[in-house]
Amino acid sequence: MNRLVVAGAGLALIIFVTVSSLFAVQQTQQVLITQFGEPMRVIREPGLAWKIPFIQTVITFDRRLLDFPAQSQEVILGDQRRLVVDTFTMYRITDPLRFYQTVGATEAGIRLRLTPIVQSSLRNTLGNEPLLSVLSADRSRIMGEIRQRVNAEARSFGIEVTDVRIRRADLPDENTQAILSRMQSERERVAREERAQGAEQAQRIRASAERERTVLIAEAQSQSEILRGQGEQTAIRIFADAFQRDPEFFQFWRTMQAWREAFAEGDARLLLSPDSDFFRYFRTIPQPGDAAPR
Repeated sequence: MNRLVVAGAGLALIIFVTVSSLFAVQQTQQVLITQFGEPMRVIREPGLAWKIPFIQTVITFDRRLLDFPAQSQEVILGDQRRLVVDTFTMYRITDPLRFYQTVGATEAGIRLRLTPIVQSSLRNTLGNEPLLSVLSADRSRIMGEIRQRVNAEARSFGIEVTDVRIRRADLPDENTQAILSRMQSERERVAREERAQGAEQAQRIRASAERERTVLIAEAQSQSEILRGQGEQTAIRIFADAFQRDPEFFQFWRTMQAWREAFAEGDARLLLSPDSDFFRYFRTIPQPGDAAPR
């Protein structure tokens, strides 16, 4: 009976020791085995692994991509403008042994070490860049430089920094109103310039239209004078032809024209002698076939 108890106890002890010695390494994990606080070996491959129970300790590190946000900080840019930026850093643990030796067994330690490095790299890089570059497509280049600086120092902790990003960039509160006022002044200046250019262009258009109007009127008057002269010339030629054909009739027609012009206003008065040539065609009424009085 005693032998069965001892055998059972021994079997239970063996099972307990075996279970305590074996552990599973997941796909997303990498393991550091320590013995009394001293690192012994690193296990990166997933599967079953073993350790000495009660003597060795298993410390697990995540092998996935990790990130942490940094605190907001105010930086002075290359054009002496101030900017408040929020960043986040993405990294992965590449050397669990060095990570354990320099940082410890928790992620809180790496955050304490990495935050001042990120802030220092951010200040040094942005200190050489103007605000326009930070807010434009050049931001990718700037963040690449920051990542290289951070990664160069972070390798000593057994990690690889894969990315550093500006999550948010704001102007300080005391500068916001000044910039808004400057932007408003700039917009007003542009508006004044546009109005001045518009008025100048309108003046040029009016001057050009007035010049064209003057030219058109002058050309029209010149053309009318030419036509009037041609008409008078034609009239003179017609009168001359009529005078040559029938001088007496032409004289009669000229007398009638003079009468019409004299009494055109309706209240004209003429003091003439009865035997004036002005009445020669009224002294006798010519009969058909009679010659006109001379």
